[in-house]
Amino acid sequence: MTERLYHADCYLTRFEATLLGLDASGRRLYLDQTAFYPTSGGQPFDLGTLRCAGAGASLEVVDVVDEGERIAHVLADPHTELQPGSSWFGEVDWPRRFDHMQQHSGQHLLSAVFQELWGAGTLSVHFGPESSTLDLDAATLSREQLQAVEQRANRVVFENRELSVGVEDAGATGLRKPSTRAGALRIVSIAGIDRSACGGTHVRRTGEIGPVSLRKVERVRKSVRVEFLCGERATRRARADYELLLRSSSLFSTGIDELPAVLEARSSELTQALKRERELQQSLDEVRAREQYARALERAPSAPRVCLLERRQSGGLQDLRGLAQQYAGQPRGVFVAASDQPPALLIASAEDSGIDAAALLRSALTAAGGRGGGSARLAQGSAPSVEALEQALAAVSQQLGLAASNSPT
Repeated sequence: MTERLYHADCYLTRFEATLLGLDASGRRLYLDQTAFYPTSGGQPFDLGTLRCAGAGASLEVVDVVDEGERIAHVLADPHTELQPGSSWFGEVDWPRRFDHMQQHSGQHLLSAVFQELWGAGTLSVHFGPESSTLDLDAATLSREQLQAVEQRANRVVFENRELSVGVEDAGATGLRKPSTRAGALRIVSIAGIDRSACGGTHVRRTGEIGPVSLRKVERVRKSVRVEFLCGERATRRARADYELLLRSSSLFSTGIDELPAVLEARSSELTQALKRERELQQSLDEVRAREQYARALERAPSAPRVCLLERRQSGGLQDLRGLAQQYAGQPRGVFVAASDQPPALLIASAEDSGIDAAALLRSALTAAGGRGGGSARLAQGSAPSVEALEQALAAVSQQLGLAASNSPT
């Protein structure tokens, strides 16, 4: 059995223990007592080192696993030579432990405030390496509601209320969330605002939680997920956000406070410019389509279809869709485009051409191992290789009576 020292003192980072043994792999080490916290209740495990008294280098602990009666310290490398009964010194990575204490205590505070202000109970919690989340029993939360929670939580932090830990019977009253467990419960209390059953590590006073920041909010199934940061994570993120704002404002030669208005104006300008570009591109496609259609019609005035084939070595076909549609808007017009890199095929056809673009494209590409789709008037797809594209293009050309590329680009 392993005595859990972190339950008695979350601030204990150095301890001495006796080696009970190892598993067959030599990577799971068991001690009679430990300050290392295992993954439990959503809180991540501690990291740190173990060193045999009077012997060699420290061993790196890369995971801590709760196995019920005992706790396994997972080592970075196997060590089958270690002797049970030997004395060991352990040291927990304090910055990581304290960060987890800040996030976990901050979560208790936030859960209590969400419940207090808006009746939103906590359904689940996730503690991540960069940020953490609360899933709340709420249909929606407005920005004003989140701001009220953030302000209330930070006021409790500034008041530096006591955060205490005690053991009570499972029938303990006043818990934010009633426990279904029997026997003794470890109760974590924030003076005047919260009582919760919890086995995690926590700070002694709310002031140690540090600043509390609520960030992204999203709907998840029938609940609301709120991202939060506490302590040093919140200050680091605030600094990163400020640096990002500084960089952005310098790009537009303006101050941070004026940046939203400048971005809104630039966004409007960009929208208008893109609209104008689309209009110009459409006009250009119309002119090109008429010119190329006229030349193709001269070559085969009595043919059942007026076909044009464009072949590219690279660049894709997306920018040819407008031209293809304009060309297929002419009587009996059929436009075919192919690109080697990436291997792709596009077909557009006039309604009176007798060609179903999607059916022709699928037939040719499927036989060549490619895939694609679209409508009877416009279809596009891809081939697995240039060789497969050649096969598909040959099938299309045969169907349309095209001998070779009319307009290589």
